[in-house]
Amino acid sequence: MNFRVLAARFALMAVCALMTSVPAQAKSAYLQCVPYARQVSGVKIHGNAWTWWGQAAGRYERGNTPRIGAVMSFKKTAKNPFGHVAMVSEIVSDREVLLSHANWSRRGGIERNVRAVDVSAAGDWSEVRVWFAPLGGLGTSSYPVNGFIYADGAEDDAFEAPQMAKADKVLVAALELDLSDLKLETAVN
Repeated sequence: MNFRVLAARFALMAVCALMTSVPAQAKSAYLQCVPYARQVSGVKIHGNAWTWWGQAAGRYERGNTPRIGAVMSFKKTAKNPFGHVAMVSEIVSDREVLLSHANWSRRGGIERNVRAVDVSAAGDWSEVRVWFAPLGGLGTSSYPVNGFIYADGAEDDAFEAPQMAKADKVLVAALELDLSDLKLETAVN
């Protein structure tokens, strides 16, 4: 048996041992929209997504006009009890933007540059439909939006995107996320 085969078997056994020793709570953890939005937008707010709009008051400029780098703040609903936050990565038209966000189409997944369309009657971005991967297009549901939270300097596209590093012919994503502020909520209003 050569060294590479032996090393591969050892690595597989080590991974299996680690998987069985990790607490159940850590195994079920997955990337959420809040730490991802905070990382890519520069808006340094903690807590569940539905609280961001209120927390931004007095700290960040807020408004109803999308800007590149701004955070779109979704309201809490029965279907979306924790709300949602997503960063505007591109403005397509006055009623369409592209979003980068996490944990929308698939649990823990990151989506970059997906469509969000303003479907509000007044054209004020108070209600949107968002691209949903399982359908391969805009989702069938509309979601109420608080508005946009603007980070200092984010409107000139100066946000820091996750970095890719090359490690021995394998691309490894480096995304440092602070998950310490997330709290489990069980009650739905």
